[in-house]
Amino acid sequence: MTTGKILAVIILVTATLGGAALYYLQVYAFYERVAPAGPGDVQMVARASGTPEPVTHDDFRAIDADSSPIRYRACFTTGLSLDALAEKYAPYPGRAVPLNAPGWFGCFDAGEIGAALEAGTARAFIGEKDIEYGVDRVVAVLPDGRGFAWHQLNRCGEQVFDGNAVPADCPTPPEGY
Repeated sequence: MTTGKILAVIILVTATLGGAALYYLQVYAFYERVAPAGPGDVQMVARASGTPEPVTHDDFRAIDADSSPIRYRACFTTGLSLDALAEKYAPYPGRAVPLNAPGWFGCFDAGEIGAALEAGTARAFIGEKDIEYGVDRVVAVLPDGRGFAWHQLNRCGEQVFDGNAVPADCPTPPEGY
């Protein structure tokens, strides 16, 4: 075998291993399953009080990662109708856009959720405002009672994380932002 062929094999093997490691790190390594903790697993901001309150739910499943505040995804079911939820809980004030979940977390289909929100068949609610600076927890529920939650940058977070000045009506970011 010539030196050129040996180098080509080494480069190919290194690239393959690096690609596999990158894939594993992105899709599996940083995510952890979130153990159900009880009624507070799913909360929405009540219209009357302006504070998050537990929502009746079953079959809660969630994943999260310390590497980013927007990696949280959750699925659940609720017996409450969309009208009952809309009467009691505050709608999400911005455009709710679910982020993709890793393929192995099969209950969360961002495409299906997003299409239902766009079509108006699902409703999005504010789960918690500023769960971390500039990040809201959004909760969406479909007519069949399937519910989903994710973290999404709010207007203040988008500005700050893009490197822009903090808008005047936004809170001051904590040190390190």
